[in-house]
Amino acid sequence: MLELTPLLDKDSKIALYVQLYQYIKHRIEEGKVPTGTILPSIRYLSAQLKISKNTVESAYHQLLAEGYVESKERVGLKVLPLEKPEYTSPIHEDLSKTKETYNKKQETYHYDFKYGDIDIPSFPLLIWKRCLSQALINEPEQLLNPGEIKGDIELRRELAHYLFQSRGVSCSADQIVICSGTQHAISLITQLLSTDGHSVAMENPSYDGAQSIFKNHGWQINAIELEDDGINIEQLQEVKAKVAYITPSHQFPYGMVLPINKRMLLLEWAIKNQSFIIEDDYDSEFRYQGQPIPSLKALDTKERVIYLGTFSKCFTPAVRVSYIVLPQNLMDVYQHMYVNYYQSVPSVIQKGLALFMKEGYFTTHIRKMRKVYENKHKKLVDALNKYMGNNIEIIGQKAGLHLLVKVKNNRTTKELVNAAKKVGVKVYDPTLYALNDKTKINSSLIMMGYGGLSEEKIEKGVHLLHKAWFQ
Repeated sequence: MLELTPLLDKDSKIALYVQLYQYIKHRIEEGKVPTGTILPSIRYLSAQLKISKNTVESAYHQLLAEGYVESKERVGLKVLPLEKPEYTSPIHEDLSKTKETYNKKQETYHYDFKYGDIDIPSFPLLIWKRCLSQALINEPEQLLNPGEIKGDIELRRELAHYLFQSRGVSCSADQIVICSGTQHAISLITQLLSTDGHSVAMENPSYDGAQSIFKNHGWQINAIELEDDGINIEQLQEVKAKVAYITPSHQFPYGMVLPINKRMLLLEWAIKNQSFIIEDDYDSEFRYQGQPIPSLKALDTKERVIYLGTFSKCFTPAVRVSYIVLPQNLMDVYQHMYVNYYQSVPSVIQKGLALFMKEGYFTTHIRKMRKVYENKHKKLVDALNKYMGNNIEIIGQKAGLHLLVKVKNNRTTKELVNAAKKVGVKVYDPTLYALNDKTKINSSLIMMGYGGLSEEKIEKGVHLLHKAWFQ
């Protein structure tokens, strides 16, 4: 029988089942647990490692879900062969370039301050699995159909209730459209508004994923400069754009929160020009300083705001679920334009999310994650001040899952990023989000996300950055 001898740390912040799952997964990937091997029974491994059966079962379920093993009746869990990526090209030179690009993407760093990662150990995996299982049991016949065009009605009802409670957005379930990610949502909106011209005003710099969608749909982008408190309203008023894409709750990537007076001016601009505002409220759940500011949609009395929300930051990006709240005056246009479209998010995911929200798990998870990320945010800010002090300036630290650091040592952003890599730390260049080459971005600005790092790694990573940049 196969013997597994993982070193499990019961004092670690990483759950035991995650440690066990990762150990077995790596052994399979390394070939040390060959294809066809039968894993030890839950009872046997539980007794061998002196851990609960539930811990072993959860680890096995994760391996099963990710396709590392399959369940064989009366046999147990059997290790499956791993699929290896193939590279095919008629030209050897092109093949080499492809492999080089692939290998470059595989670079990993022990301390990666990547934006967009979540705290995996805090994810309620067992509860989420139970909700998905319940969705399969409750309405199996509905899961075999494409579902409603706008998405599962129960999920949309739960979202309408949640948005009113958390963001002050008053809407009906009928106004909500479920989408497979924010880029998919923006793509639908660009087609919806194509009759109003093909010009959009965007904060500069801004989310590159949104930039790509507008460009790919042939829209002209008007770059609007940012001031210390957000988008330059005067400059916005000078352009003739019929659409403005804004991240007011936590500007991406600079991080400032748009004040209430600018929100009102933004709405006045939209009303006066008969324009629409796309409000991307991507990580509004996480605010650490000051009083909450209502969303633009909550202040919108003339139906000029199209609201975007996502489960990527507050839950997990793996479910690929976001949503649009449409103004009433676009409802008929949407129904007419997308009458022949199918819903893009799997029914089981939607129904699982609906149950997760209905039973109160979602609000509990948000409260928990708000505290987790607030602690990480504090650890990052404290570590930056501890090791670098007056040598840096921290920007955009009131909300969200990332911040910017202005380094005062006469080195460019590129030099700072490369110096960090040499000590095993990955930080990011915010100039990648600029709309054009003329964009004025400080030459020593660094972007740091912290959602996926432990507090211990945050502290050690910043310590290494200090050595790389100042010693």
